Amino acid sequence: MASLSDVASDERTARMVLSMLVEPNDPVTGRILSRLGAVETLWLAEHDGAVIGLSPVDVQVWRDHLSAPGATELTARIDQAQQSGVRALIPGDSDWPTAVDDLGEVAPYVLWTRGASSFLSRPMSDLVTITGARACTSYGEYVARELASSVAADERVVVAGGAYGIEGASHQAVLAAGGDTIAILANGVDRPYPVGHRDLLDRVADVGLLISEVPPGAVPTRHRVIARARLLAALSSASVIVEAGARSGSLLVAQRAAELGRRVGAVPGPVTSAVSVGPHRLLRDGIASLVADTSDLARLVERDQTPRVGLDMELVRTPSSAPTRTL
Repeated sequence: MASLSDVASDERTARMVLSMLVEPNDPVTGRILSRLGAVETLWLAEHDGAVIGLSPVDVQVWRDHLSAPGATELTARIDQAQQSGVRALIPGDSDWPTAVDDLGEVAPYVLWTRGASSFLSRPMSDLVTITGARACTSYGEYVARELASSVAADERVVVAGGAYGIEGASHQAVLAAGGDTIAILANGVDRPYPVGHRDLLDRVADVGLLISEVPPGAVPTRHRVIARARLLAALSSASVIVEAGARSGSLLVAQRAAELGRRVGAVPGPVTSAVSVGPHRLLRDGIASLVADTSDLARLVERDQTPRVGLDMELVRTPSSAPTRTL
């Protein structure tokens, strides 16, 4: 019977296989991978062996938690991914975003991409993450669109997660402006999710980029959504939180960004709104800088920018006074 080593005898294929065996954001896998490389890591998954710095118990627990599709299935999945036009990036590739290497032992094993992977080779200062509540208000949607439009006008890249609410509004605004955007997914890039954003994410893939650390065909899970937060934080020079409840996953993005030394911005909102709690907490605790207009955003990313006509205004408005825009 074929072994994992038979399926993956080179670093790229081995990392592709690892992403099919191990959930993302696993520090033990990252530790073994950084010390032994992907080919040896796969060998260790099937054979007894010691790893310096890890106890035999830790290694065995790690091995027991690996999923175990057969070699034939793995080969078929890799072939299918390659035939579908999905690209697998690994460290050392010209388009590999070295910013994610700052994640250390929880850096992605591979990045599956669909679209213009060259976006990932742009300087980190060109990338800005905009994220926030899925159940956002009209005020939050308006602010997200204005901020995303200003990023596009400055010829930078908006990074978001493709979700409903703030992230979807950000992608839509960039596409309407003819700008560049990246969507980081918690599922395979071949099956855009949420379903209601399938057309939107297909458009992002056509003119921008979809990326994921889980392989084609993978479905979103709570763990994968949480793990994605560190990529949203690591990839960009700054992350802006536009509306977030007290337990919003967007706060994980802010936390990870701060831990990585990235800049964090937060948009204030009405004190009566539940989705103002997150940004206000970030501002109160000194984690985030105030982003009340596009000039604040420009200062956050440390690039000179003159606000476009019509955008040099405060974005802090009540939901009823926020104008709507059809894209």
